[in-house]
Amino acid sequence: MTGEAAMAVQAKKVAVYVLVVFVAYVIITDPDKATGYVQIGFQGISDAAQALGDFATWVANGGE
Repeated sequence: MTGEAAMAVQAKKVAVYVLVVFVAYVIITDPDKATGYVQIGFQGISDAAQALGDFATWVANGGE
């Protein structure tokens, strides 16, 4: 592994750690707001899955 690759892996680990600490902080300090964020996230995932399904159906129908 080159020096740059090792630094990229370290940077990714630090970013994940910071994200986990932030999520834990939000959950601990304001559980209601955290619930809202989770609902927004799941709604986004649901919308994306619906859009992919619609696209796949469109492609399967020959793009009509």
